[in-house]
Amino acid sequence: MTQTSQSQNPTQQTAQRAAQQTAQQTAQRAAQQPARGAAGTTLVLAGTGKTGARVARRLAERGASVRIGSRSGTPPFDWEDARTWPAAVEGTSAAYVAYVPDLGFPGAAETVGAFTRLAVDHGVRRLVLLSGRGEPEAQRTEQVLRNACADDAAWTVVRSSFFAQNFSEGFLVDAVRVGVLPFPAGDVAEPFVDADDVADVAVAALTEPGHEGQVYEVTGARSLRFAEVAAEISAASGREVTYAPVSVEQFAAGMVEEGAPAEFAALLSGLFGEVLDGRNAGLTDGVRRALGRAPRDFSAYARSAAALTAWTS
Repeated sequence: MTQTSQSQNPTQQTAQRAAQQTAQQTAQRAAQQPARGAAGTTLVLAGTGKTGARVARRLAERGASVRIGSRSGTPPFDWEDARTWPAAVEGTSAAYVAYVPDLGFPGAAETVGAFTRLAVDHGVRRLVLLSGRGEPEAQRTEQVLRNACADDAAWTVVRSSFFAQNFSEGFLVDAVRVGVLPFPAGDVAEPFVDADDVADVAVAALTEPGHEGQVYEVTGARSLRFAEVAAEISAASGREVTYAPVSVEQFAAGMVEEGAPAEFAALLSGLFGEVLDGRNAGLTDGVRRALGRAPRDFSAYARSAAALTAWTS
């Protein structure tokens, strides 16, 4: 090596010194940035929701540092107020991105894209996006997030089917307790997924190698019609529950009667009418690909929810 250096002319030596200086500067910049997926605080957006709370709990059980991203969090996070975002992402290295109210709503892609760019600029190096199946706006959001991550952060997309927990923790629990389940799904089947499975996939993507750049489409073990769901819940709870198919307009009107804003009711009902047309009835292997096991069956979910008295009025 010494002999080679001595034989170089001044121009070659200058070029070599410049190359070495550039390499040193690059290494210094890399050292100042958190490593991709490095251990650190994970921001869990919608951290009090069905999947977010489960993700946060699982991370905490693993000894990870968790920051809950919600309006009541410390610091607070509000999707509708970008001024809350910088403080929420400061000092975090990973984020579970669950958009509220839904990725199928207009403007979701632009909002998630703006958040992702800010998060990456603040040093977040791993993002897991909760997405939906068969929603054009959701798929557009996925692409926006991937573009925002570019080569600076790892991403994983978890496309979820309809949550089983919507019947016990979500907007349908009161209908189940009454015993009549009105919904604009006709006779269409849906492979309801357990929120615990969704959370397990998300946590694996946040904490383990090998999930970078993956799109996991997660479903339950069976596709069920809503009438079959009512029968499963009846059998598990000992309460008679029947399914009452309604139109999108009727469902929206019912939401408004219960106090929902008319615009929100129209958007959500329209989204249900769009995606519950049979396009998502098929099963996928997303849970097995991500976790190496089968998804939880709806009957197991129903028995567990009944044991927890979810449907006791």
